[in-house]
Amino acid sequence: MTVFVLASASPRRSEILSIFTEKFEIQSADIEEKIHAEEYPEQIVMALALEKALTVAEKRVSEEIIIAADTVVVRDQIFGKPIDYEDAFRMLSILQNQVHEVLTGVAIIKAGTNEKIVSYSKTKVKMKQLSEQLIHRYINTGEVWGKAGAYAIQGKGAGIVEWIEGDYFNVVGLPISKLVDLLRKHFKIEIL
Repeated sequence: MTVFVLASASPRRSEILSIFTEKFEIQSADIEEKIHAEEYPEQIVMALALEKALTVAEKRVSEEIIIAADTVVVRDQIFGKPIDYEDAFRMLSILQNQVHEVLTGVAIIKAGTNEKIVSYSKTKVKMKQLSEQLIHRYINTGEVWGKAGAYAIQGKGAGIVEWIEGDYFNVVGLPISKLVDLLRKHFKIEIL
C-alpha cells in the first residue's frame, strides 16, 4: 500500500488531497520561501515545491511518496503571501479589474530513491473591479493571510473573482488533475 506524505501545513491542500485518498500523513516542510524577481514564476514555484519535497523526504522512510506544492500569483510582478495589511491592500489594488495568472508548482518524490518529478499548473483569473472600501472589508475578514495574491477563491474571495480559466484546484493551491496525471505517468500510482 502506498503511503503519501503531504509536505504542507495548508488545510486547503490537505482538503483537496483527501478528496482522492484519506491515507496520507502531513509533515510541514518549514522552508524559507524566497522569491527572486529575476527568476521566471514557473521556475520559482517548481524550485520551492522541490525544496519542500526534498526537505520532508530526508526525514521519511523509503517508498513513501512525498507531495509538495507552492503557489504564486503573477500580474506584471510575482505575488506571494502578503506580509502585512498594507501589502495585502497593495496586491488587491493591483489585481482588481485585471486578469492574472496563478501558478502552482508540484513536486513528487519517492523517499529513499532518486525518483522524482516536478511540474507546474497555470490558471488565469479575472478579478472584479473593487472599491477601496471593498478591499478594506475583504482584508478585514482575515481571509487574505497565508494566501498568494491575498485572496482565497474557495472562501469569501469567490465574491471578488469574475471568472477563471483552467484548474480551480490550482487556484486553491493543489492542482489535483496535474497531480493525478503525474502519479499515474511517473510512479504508476492510481488515486482515481
